[in-house]
Amino acid sequence: MATSRSSATSSAPPSHSLWQKHWILERNSILLLLGILIVIAIGGLVEVVPLFYLKSTIESADGMRPYTPLELAGRNIYVSEGCYLCHSQMIRALRDEVERYGHYSLAAESEYDHPFQWGSKRNGPDLARVGGKYSDDWHRDHLKDPRAVVAGSIMPSYPWLFTTDLDYSHIAQDLKVQAELGVPYSDEMIANAIADLRAQATPDSPDADAMAKRYPKAQARDFAGVQGRITEADALIAYLQMLGTLVDFKLYNDKANIR
Repeated sequence: MATSRSSATSSAPPSHSLWQKHWILERNSILLLLGILIVIAIGGLVEVVPLFYLKSTIESADGMRPYTPLELAGRNIYVSEGCYLCHSQMIRALRDEVERYGHYSLAAESEYDHPFQWGSKRNGPDLARVGGKYSDDWHRDHLKDPRAVVAGSIMPSYPWLFTTDLDYSHIAQDLKVQAELGVPYSDEMIANAIADLRAQATPDSPDADAMAKRYPKAQARDFAGVQGRITEADALIAYLQMLGTLVDFKLYNDKANIR
């Protein structure tokens, strides 16, 4: 008798009105399923609808610009040599990461990367802030013989980069393709791509000022130290020396009261 009373009591709806409504959902699987679908639909709409009227989901950052032709060529070499397999370019917003590498990465820093180089594997250090951290001489020695600079390094040597002339005959087409993908290369930039590449890799070039106007903060010099030639090493070092140098992170640190 006690058991039957207990069963009857458990199957009866709660007295409170709110719990009565919830009890209906618990006892009816179809209504519960419809309720779940409605909640998921509302949550999905909240996330998707803003994308239809937002111009961009990436916050802009002052100082960002497209790669110079020489830097773009260097980035292509970086990818073709598989550097991204051991080096990431994404500093996470964690204390140990920030203390070691610098300010955490902004989405805007990869705005003109197709594809981006965030990576997830670090056999070598993150390179998001490597620009200006070491001299050109350091990069030359490191690429030729990594263990001569960093004891115990497992990085392979790349001496052929200094003996292989850079093939930049198609660099204007590279810029044109990037423009099709949304990178803001102007017709002027595309038309002067070869001249700008030579100007950045050649000291005292008469075209250096025009190149600098098109690409603010672009560094122009003989990066690889191979006189009279523009090598693949010039392009790669130019790319590495640019990474992390375009955005003034002091502004972000001042806003966050970070010293």
